Amino acid sequence: MAVPKRRTSRSKRNMRRANHDKVIAPNLSPCPNCGEPVVSHRACAACGHYNGRQVITPKTK
Repeated sequence: MAVPKRRTSRSKRNMRRANHDKVIAPNLSPCPNCGEPVVSHRACAACGHYNGRQVITPKTK
């Protein structure tokens, strides 16, 4: 049976566990219609355009 030869230090253990909790910011690109930052492959919340056409009606204030 495989058994660890040495005890894993707190630092090494925490560094290994830290990779699961990383928060990555979404990649934002400008909307080709209005220029607002939009997450890729999503309809623009400001103008409602996706792939060159109106997909949703935008929320107006």
